[in-house]
Amino acid sequence: MFKNNRKIPLQRYWTSRFLLTLIIGLALVAVVSALWIKHTTLENRLQVMEFMAEETARRIANMDEDNLPPAMEMHRFLEGEGRFIDMEGKPSIYITDTDGRIMYDNLREMLENQQIEPSFIENEQEVQRIHNEAGDFYVIKKPIEDGETNVGWVLYVEYKAKLAHVDQAYGQLTIMIVSLLILGWIAIYILAGRLAKPIKEVASAAKQIEEGNYQIELSNQAKEEEVDTLIQSFKEMADKLERLEALRTELLAGVSHELKTPVTSISGLLGAINDGVVEGEEAKEFLEISIKETEKVKKMVEDLLAFNTFAAGGVPVTLDSYLVNELMKESVNLWEKSQMNEPVQIEMSLLQGDQEIDVDPVRFQQILTNLLNNAKQAIDNDGQILVEVVVEKDHIQIDVSDNGTGIEEEDQPFVFERFYRGTNKKYKVGGLGLGLPFSKMIAQVLGGDLLLMNSDKTGTTFRLILPKKK
Repeated sequence: MFKNNRKIPLQRYWTSRFLLTLIIGLALVAVVSALWIKHTTLENRLQVMEFMAEETARRIANMDEDNLPPAMEMHRFLEGEGRFIDMEGKPSIYITDTDGRIMYDNLREMLENQQIEPSFIENEQEVQRIHNEAGDFYVIKKPIEDGETNVGWVLYVEYKAKLAHVDQAYGQLTIMIVSLLILGWIAIYILAGRLAKPIKEVASAAKQIEEGNYQIELSNQAKEEEVDTLIQSFKEMADKLERLEALRTELLAGVSHELKTPVTSISGLLGAINDGVVEGEEAKEFLEISIKETEKVKKMVEDLLAFNTFAAGGVPVTLDSYLVNELMKESVNLWEKSQMNEPVQIEMSLLQGDQEIDVDPVRFQQILTNLLNNAKQAIDNDGQILVEVVVEKDHIQIDVSDNGTGIEEEDQPFVFERFYRGTNKKYKVGGLGLGLPFSKMIAQVLGGDLLLMNSDKTGTTFRLILPKKK
């Protein structure tokens, strides 16, 4: 079974769904409003009919019985009363005696002596709802009183459907609902278009970056905070990617040069020995140089393999509890022994009271050795390295500082980028630019971090953060 993976444009997607939601919402509003109009109209007309029935009874009671109008005059009087009900038709109006015999009504053909249903008269309720085969209708009954004596009844009778019928109100409601629907559709279409435009621009720019073109142009006119943040963040990302791509190209060229130089040297030296160009002590010296260059290449390849293996999660880290001061003394002592040919002045400031940390001692020594090597490369012959250990609430801080020339300001954001070699190191010190990235990765695996705290012409400070023992 095939899935439909066809994508829908954002503007059409949100417009169609909002329009569907709007239609459903307005339909519910229309139904509720129509029911409410129907109910309110029915209640209002029943109240008006009740008032008119009472008023008719009062006016008939005030007539002089000797001067009672003839039947036709009474007919016109009742027709005049009926027109005050705001309906297409007019209610049936009956004047009866106390027994329910119809004396007058507002029909064209007078139905004298016709009897009203006795139950209408006997029922004590003045407003009665009656159901028959023709449908529901209401009977409103008011007494005609001469003093305190009841001399007859006024009855207003009308079907419920006619009382609740209001074409004009429904027409106005329909116009209002349709207008809201059209205005809502136009509004969401415009708003969805405004939202879709910058997203389309960002998607197009992303496509350009994918193709290797970092020179993108995006609008700066977005008023929505989230859209503006998206655009600005994308611009900054594009600029950074462009800079990193340029740096990566330069750095890879540098790495290739670093590996090619010793290989070329070894090839030339061994070729000279093989061709008999040099002999004796000179040949032995060439071999020693070749061995040193081979060790350099081996170290570079090992660094590269170690970094890739660690980045892929292939190197296990074994945590155990160690005292910070003892671990620091041991690690610095081992590093100093490896620098016997080029001694360095190093000063340590340890904790007053020792603290335990959970750490892998081999990985810890790798980090510290790399920081000390970098500090040594940054200082001159009379330079000094300071190692200071400070305890905080939940972690240990180890600062490694030197009084060298510092890292160039434009290089500082990239010191932890793999293969990056700063301006000061590029032409002076060999290597692949993996020391600091590797050390930071190890520190994070150990639950801490490695940060560049500050660097200027007076020196550089790196801070290793490790968690205290839980």
